[in-house]
Amino acid sequence: MAENIVEIQDLHFAYGDLQILRGLSLSIPRGQVVGILGGSGCGKSTLLKLIGGQLRPSSGSVKVDGKDVHALSADELYALRLDMGMMFQSSGLFSDLSVYDNVAFPIAENFHLPEELLRRLVMMKLHAVGLRGARDMMPGDLSGGMTRRVALARAIATDPKLMMYDEPFAGLDPISLNQIVGLIRELNSALGLTSIVVTYDVQEALKVSDYVYVICDGVVLGRGTSEEVARSEDPYLKQFLNALPDGPVRFHFPGPELAEDLNLAPVLRDKA
Repeated sequence: MAENIVEIQDLHFAYGDLQILRGLSLSIPRGQVVGILGGSGCGKSTLLKLIGGQLRPSSGSVKVDGKDVHALSADELYALRLDMGMMFQSSGLFSDLSVYDNVAFPIAENFHLPEELLRRLVMMKLHAVGLRGARDMMPGDLSGGMTRRVALARAIATDPKLMMYDEPFAGLDPISLNQIVGLIRELNSALGLTSIVVTYDVQEALKVSDYVYVICDGVVLGRGTSEEVARSEDPYLKQFLNALPDGPVRFHFPGPELAEDLNLAPVLRDKA
């Protein structure tokens, strides 16, 4: 068995003319929680979609468990995805299904099990996230923290080898946030998972991760343990990790100079 469950080499990807990844390379060791940090729009969520095969790179390779994701047939990719769990940024629960049915869905969809065995599995997954008593509730009746925990129970429903978390800490109150951080670590150890946590929440990522990558401008700018990354003297890392107002991180999206855009205003008015 290979040491790394995910191997990414020289990955390039663009949305039209907007280049997102520019030769990104990284690896995810088995059994660890790996944080991928970076500002909004740097390609973190895009990277998860490339790992899951939802998107295809313009060049480079993504291997999961030794398999080249983008060389697989549709059936082979479907089978590989059974070994992946995904906790979506917006949780992605089915709004018309109860908590129980949301967690039962991926199990029933992929495995033909007796109803009693299905019920036991769902109860075990909900118990793992502390929500066995909420099984009959609807997603619209849940708090933000409860919604994330149900999404986590659904993500681990098929006993994946690899768990991917897309911004799991966004919008949570401090108590719910600590619950999610604790669950990520506990489930990773208890279930023998490998976890990828994509986030811009620096403090929580450094707290939960065994190893951290920091992405900027489509490449890996920093890597190491939480302590190593926190001690880095790189100007971008220092600005990003410490939320400093001054540094190399640009606030404005690339575009023409302000004066150039302002000088267009009279022309537009004349045409009107």
